[in-house]
Amino acid sequence: MKPYEETEKLGDVRGKTMAANGQRLCRTQTRRRNRGKNILSRIKYGQITGLGMTRGTQIPVDLLEERDKKARWQGIPLLLRRLHESSHINSDLSKTHNVVKELSSLLSMEAMSFVTEDRKTPQESVSPNTYTFDLFGGVHLFVEILMRPTLSIQGDVPIMSDDLIKDCLSVLYNCCICTEGVTKSLAARDDFVMFLFTLMSNKKTFLQTATLIEDIMGVRKEVIRLEDIPNLASLVQSFNQQQLANFCRILSVTISEPDMGVDDKHTLLARNAQQKINASPSRAESNQVALLNIPGFIERLCKLATRKVSEASGTSALLQELEDWHSWLDNALVLDALMQMAIEEAEQSSTESSDEGSLSSSPLRHTLPQSMKIVHEIMYKVEVLYVLCVLLMGRQRNQVHRMLAEYRLIPGLNNLFDKLIWRRQPSSHTLHRQNQNCDCSPEISFKIQFLRLLQSFSDHHENKYLLLNGQELNELSAISLKANIPEVEALVNTDRNLVCDGKKGLLTRLISVMKKEPVDSSFRFWQARAVESFLRGATSYADQIFLLKRGLLEHILFCIIDSGCKSRDVLQSYFDLLGELMKFNIDAFKRFNKYVNTEEKFQIFLSQINSSLVDSNMLVRCIVLSLDRFEGQTDDIKVVEVLSECRLLSYMAQVENRLSFLFRLINIINVQTLTQENVSCLNTSLVVLMLARWRGKLPFYLSALKEKEYAEKYPGCLLNNFHHLLRFWQHHYLNKDKDSTCLENSSCIPFTYWKETVTVLLSSDRSSLCAIATYIDEAYRDLDRDFLEV
Repeated sequence: MKPYEETEKLGDVRGKTMAANGQRLCRTQTRRRNRGKNILSRIKYGQITGLGMTRGTQIPVDLLEERDKKARWQGIPLLLRRLHESSHINSDLSKTHNVVKELSSLLSMEAMSFVTEDRKTPQESVSPNTYTFDLFGGVHLFVEILMRPTLSIQGDVPIMSDDLIKDCLSVLYNCCICTEGVTKSLAARDDFVMFLFTLMSNKKTFLQTATLIEDIMGVRKEVIRLEDIPNLASLVQSFNQQQLANFCRILSVTISEPDMGVDDKHTLLARNAQQKINASPSRAESNQVALLNIPGFIERLCKLATRKVSEASGTSALLQELEDWHSWLDNALVLDALMQMAIEEAEQSSTESSDEGSLSSSPLRHTLPQSMKIVHEIMYKVEVLYVLCVLLMGRQRNQVHRMLAEYRLIPGLNNLFDKLIWRRQPSSHTLHRQNQNCDCSPEISFKIQFLRLLQSFSDHHENKYLLLNGQELNELSAISLKANIPEVEALVNTDRNLVCDGKKGLLTRLISVMKKEPVDSSFRFWQARAVESFLRGATSYADQIFLLKRGLLEHILFCIIDSGCKSRDVLQSYFDLLGELMKFNIDAFKRFNKYVNTEEKFQIFLSQINSSLVDSNMLVRCIVLSLDRFEGQTDDIKVVEVLSECRLLSYMAQVENRLSFLFRLINIINVQTLTQENVSCLNTSLVVLMLARWRGKLPFYLSALKEKEYAEKYPGCLLNNFHHLLRFWQHHYLNKDKDSTCLENSSCIPFTYWKETVTVLLSSDRSSLCAIATYIDEAYRDLDRDFLEV
């Protein structure tokens, strides 16, 4: 190589080296500038991947001190490092507690601000301290501190004080409500969740533990098994009444089936598919059984539900105070903390004598605002009634019914009705359906849950007569005697020692407030549902007359025709109630005609029915069934008179009107959109065709449907759809005993006739005049497609 070539090459090397050194220096300076930022990134990366730095205690102290003021970390990373060093096994727990207190003071104000300002979504910018605490491993460290005594194999581990445990739990709860993701990370640790339940046995730490568990249970994807909780029965039996009521907030999550989510998952197709996958009892069902096996559990819930609240005179101002307080006090942590202070101060001056005595005998209890006492009791009753309601709808329903009757739940609620449950008309609110979250005030939630309980209690069960008092039972017997019909067996078998006391039974009280309810009140929906459930099942003439004598039919017609009610939910509930009230009852149709005494009123009534057949189809079914029965009783002068005068019966007697309803009922549903809400449209259309078949007119109806298809210019569409619906009907109902019993009871048509009619309609024999296939031309036939393809 030539000398100048070597010099040039050496210059290139030196130049490249200098450039590389310059780049490294630049990168080093950049790293120093972004060191604080990279610390957070490295921790985040480590927490996600499990590689490298995962918590703040791994960062050098000098680096933390350097960055703390600039990053405004409030010394939290340094405190966590101190806590990590002072919280090992056999360390001085007093020093540990001192650091915990310092951290708690930094986080508590953010939590209180979050609660009082009602922020719904945790944000880093809103709660920087709790965010920093979590980011630097605080949540993980506090869980470790709490659980360390249970994980250690050494026998002489220092015992944590109740105050230290409470402060640790409070810090974790503050992080849950202020920092997104913390609750889910805690919920994912089954060992920690089960450990929390063991802390509930300590009265001093119960409140903080229960509040944290409630938050965790709300985000868990999988319901826990109650039987996995160590010593569940003895734990529950150790609770006083206040603790048991608080525990119900947790139980409500464990015994309820998880919400299936989007609307598509609520279709009957999806539900049936899910049931095939989960053939064995779900965790929620297993948890219900576990609770029922705890001695005295249901009895104590009944006592809680019916426990009275002492109220001072002149409550109007206090009730207004309740409305002002509820938006803040509805947070369980805040309200229970106030009540806990009352109990703790009372315990310093007196010894607890009984479960209820701990609250009612407290001197401070009487210094609290009356409205706080009321809202506190109401909030607990909401949770207790919810648990009882879920158990009433479960597989052990009959067992639960026997216990609720034995422990006099219904008479107890009747005694509370005027003084607590419906002592006044609440302010208006938005209607929440069964699986919707409700952010109503405690008093409104209490009323709704009370009505749901009545609905579940009465629905298709002989214990419904416990809603009456002795005098009202005698009235039912007198109605049957006057009509020369036998008393209902359930009425005869009702134990009169278990019915309501006082001048009015619970059902009568409910009807009284229902008639006074404001027009725009959504309580009308739940009230109507509760009363309807009393009538559901095998039709009882005496039950109907009992309610007719109390002006219920006229009230319903006023709401539908004259009140201007626009709520589809409320109107649906009134249509369903009216159907049960009028079914097969000639006196009810006579009363209907007396109220709907002009053509204008009748057209308004028809307009309401036709505006949404999904809502009104049960009433249509009632009219069709009743007309068919009355037409077979023409030897009765009263029946003949009503048949000739009643506008409603005359309208339905016209074949073209029945066909119009039938066409629309089939047209508004298909297999993929069938839900528990609209499957009744399919059953109503089947009732129309079963009655036609009974009278030998089924071919006429099927032929009319075909003509309607061609007139609407979509041949085959309606009948193909109906064929698919009936195939699904067989798949759905022939495996469900309860549903088939309900269909039989509500229609008074044997279920065998339902099955026979569906089989006849689905026959592949094209020579049969009763088979749907006969009326679909070959070019438009599409009968064998899979359900999911329809």
